[in-house]
Amino acid sequence: MSPPVSPVHDADIRRRGQPVRLRPKDELPAVLAAISDNADSLDRLGAFPKDELSRLVSIGAQDGLYPSGQLRGEVMPSSVASLRHLLTSVGYASLPVGRLFEGHVNALALVGRYGTAEQAVMAAAEAAEGAIFGVWNTEAADGLTLCPVGSGYILEGAKTFASGAGFIPRPLVTARLPSGESLMVLPRIPEDELASRTDLSRWTATGMRASATGTFDFSGLEVSRSDIIGGAGDYQRQPLFSAGAWRFLAVQLGGMGRLLDEASTHLKRLGRLDDPQQLARMGEAAISVESARLWVCAASEKAEISPDDGAVAYVNLARCAVERAGLDILEHVNRSVGLAGFLAPHPVERITRDLSTYLRQPGPDLALREGARHQLAKARPSREAWS
Repeated sequence: MSPPVSPVHDADIRRRGQPVRLRPKDELPAVLAAISDNADSLDRLGAFPKDELSRLVSIGAQDGLYPSGQLRGEVMPSSVASLRHLLTSVGYASLPVGRLFEGHVNALALVGRYGTAEQAVMAAAEAAEGAIFGVWNTEAADGLTLCPVGSGYILEGAKTFASGAGFIPRPLVTARLPSGESLMVLPRIPEDELASRTDLSRWTATGMRASATGTFDFSGLEVSRSDIIGGAGDYQRQPLFSAGAWRFLAVQLGGMGRLLDEASTHLKRLGRLDDPQQLARMGEAAISVESARLWVCAASEKAEISPDDGAVAYVNLARCAVERAGLDILEHVNRSVGLAGFLAPHPVERITRDLSTYLRQPGPDLALREGARHQLAKARPSREAWS
């Protein structure tokens, strides 16, 4: 089931006889439809949706959401809904593509927020030419270190659970100096070294296969001072670090909506939409999707417009609420569709695996505790806790 596609006429493509670039909103529906149509063929370990991401990036889908330069990478209040809708729409088309695109958007936002004006303009220009960025932070105990050598640095160590490993030559990573301070680095990985530094063998998850998630070894890679983004501790600077989790919730919301739509299509095809039990299950699933949407909407507003400690607590609770909604949707859809939804190539089978895997985000118990602690510490009544 593909997202609706708006027709593009010759008049939209040519003006006064000269080729012109369509606005992202004009091109996006066709790109999303193509991503959706190709999702099954990419559902294999080690796959990477390069063409899909390149098309999203090259049409400028992310343009104007995190402006570079003077705005320092802060999302415009008027653009919060646009960014949320974009991430949800990509997640609806494909959760692996949504996961990777969210990383691309996050990387550009971090460069715009903490980098120099020149770095922000450079990253935006590369993206306009189709370059795909990402953010890799997870690492083993030894981590990634940044060793000063001459006028630059040498990276030593690796990143784990890096989505797009072996395919993204411009990942934004965190690395520690000998002093223990953590810095963001945006290295340029030579194309001919991407494969040799990558190990995808440990990513054996049943879902999110097309995310090319694995370990990437940076050892011996030289970086310059101009590759350092911001200052010490900027990556984990609160409240933006934790509050930014709303973005992956928006992608997950897209997958939940797609799962509900696929189940509805299945039941309609079988002529079972009037069955009382099926209606009840679909009603419960619809409530869960809408509940998740309301949480994501509120979380995005709190996180992007004047964020504070309350935004972190709210997004933490939103993480738990969206996870619960996703698990409920999975249960209702799987019971409604039955065994057919566990047999490939039924779309419910793939989306169930992808969503189940993507819902497993780090530290859910900590997020719940921190959200509750913030609310319980307030002297105001609960009805005013998030005003």
